[in-house]
Amino acid sequence: MTGMLRVSKYRALVALAIAYSASTACHQTPPSDHADHAAAPSESEHVMPGYQDAYLPPDATRAHDKLAKSPRHGEWVMIAAGPNDSVRAWVVYPQRSTKAPVVVVVHEIFGLSTWVRAVTDQVAAGGFIAIAPDLLTSKHIPGSPDSVNADSAVAAIRTLNPQDVQRELLAAANYGMALPAAVPRYGIVGFCWGGAVSFAHATYSPTVGAAVVFYGVSPDLLSLGKVRAPVLGLYGGDDARVDATIPPADSALTAMGRTYKPIIYAGAGHAFLRNQSGQDGANLTATRQAWPAMIGWFRDNLEIQH
Repeated sequence: MTGMLRVSKYRALVALAIAYSASTACHQTPPSDHADHAAAPSESEHVMPGYQDAYLPPDATRAHDKLAKSPRHGEWVMIAAGPNDSVRAWVVYPQRSTKAPVVVVVHEIFGLSTWVRAVTDQVAAGGFIAIAPDLLTSKHIPGSPDSVNADSAVAAIRTLNPQDVQRELLAAANYGMALPAAVPRYGIVGFCWGGAVSFAHATYSPTVGAAVVFYGVSPDLLSLGKVRAPVLGLYGGDDARVDATIPPADSALTAMGRTYKPIIYAGAGHAFLRNQSGQDGANLTATRQAWPAMIGWFRDNLEIQH
């Protein structure tokens, strides 16, 4: 099967309890659970008509070259995030004549790598001011994220205070919305660890206009009651660890009348966007469907005229 699979509703309390127990365990995922993700650098629900690979983000092997050839303006900034806190961020501006909404991009567990910067650039290509905060700024890790040992990056990420992370993300959003080229609306998207963080941001910020989760675990059931923004979840079918956390979130948010649209791409694995050559073509198929679905989600919910 190559098509999209919608997640069925799990109403039974027993099923909820089982799935929820899996989800709480996934919030503290050991580094070994990201082994498939770490190895990745080795290479709308349907594809929009005419949507070509040139309009997709690169995989990890092509990120440097594609970023170097981007026609868009990108720059590093320092953003105040509190009385004694600031966060470095990569900001990319779209090529458009009107003001743009903001999309905050949350990096993976390995930090703000060249690949994440290239993905951020491709978000801007969709018509948004894209901002990717370096959530390891306070850790002062020497070298670039691309040169940092994966285990070291994972260990550093695990020392972050979740509330500090959310505060820094909101500071990045506010910075973006205050830019002269911006309108006061923002969304958020994240990948793997960042996907879980982007979903959690929907429980943290009452002002976020839309959230997109790429293969990240869902928040706990108590937190889900705080979700107000529409959430789009994009998942690989061969990613049971993450997918086990979808049904309880789906049931809970549906029962509360909130908008949560989980899409599972058959045969795709974890980190399919980063590792597009994997899973015998299923990862690329998922990328070709998931990326325009994300862009459409932000356009629809952040009210871009298109």
